[in-house]
Amino acid sequence: MPEVQAHAERLTAAYAGAVFQRLEPLSFTALKTFRPPPEAAVGQPLEEVTRRGKHLLLRMGEEAPTFVVHLMQGGRLRPDPKATRNPRGGLARWRFAGRDPLLLTEAGTEHKAGVWVIEGDPLAQPPLVELGPDAETIDDWAMAALLEAHPMRLHTFLRDQRILAGLGRRLANEVCHRARLSPFAPTAKLGDAGAAAVVEAIREAVEQGLAAERARDDMSASKDRPGNVHGRTSAACPVCGDQVREVAYRDYTVHYCATCQTGGKILADNTTSKFLR
Repeated sequence: MPEVQAHAERLTAAYAGAVFQRLEPLSFTALKTFRPPPEAAVGQPLEEVTRRGKHLLLRMGEEAPTFVVHLMQGGRLRPDPKATRNPRGGLARWRFAGRDPLLLTEAGTEHKAGVWVIEGDPLAQPPLVELGPDAETIDDWAMAALLEAHPMRLHTFLRDQRILAGLGRRLANEVCHRARLSPFAPTAKLGDAGAAAVVEAIREAVEQGLAAERARDDMSASKDRPGNVHGRTSAACPVCGDQVREVAYRDYTVHYCATCQTGGKILADNTTSKFLR
């Protein structure tokens, strides 16, 4: 969320008022909707770029559709002054009068990033209607209710966009560490105190991330983002000095400090073992 929010602010500053000319799909996977067509926004000014969860919203003129963009893990939406015919990883390009084009790219070969053209209220339609509330907006009471209503491991809960929108793998690791809770702690057993700790940790982690991103001219790479445990396996925990440990899965890695979060116990590093409760 911090990276997407700060990038939305940069794009608004650079492109607000720019008149949209056309959308050029560069990959058949890029456009996720067929109605209305992108041409429905031609001639309309870009009013602002906002955010919902991990999605960017390019809001055009009052009668024009909204472009909703999901960057996924390796996507970027950035100025494209060269506008080459086949840019590396290119998925779609927006053309504006008198401004550099905006190019959507995605690293790797999966190409899960995409563009939705939404007529009417984009918040009431897929893919945004499926999202839970933005994580940084939740208070202690609402968090307690969500934790009780969704019994699962805390780390899984934090990454589920249908429950809380905007947190990814890195922030899930950082929130668990800041809250001094095991990433495998059962959400239904955290109670009011646990909910309050999670809310405070989310706000602190988001504020730290926003401050770092707003100091940049472009979206950071994962390795450059601030944090205590994420991506720091075997490094010293900055809070207690213990070794940062990991539980590795195929698609993501849970990072944690045993001293700060699990009472010194080491979490089993496979899904079939008995996890710490």
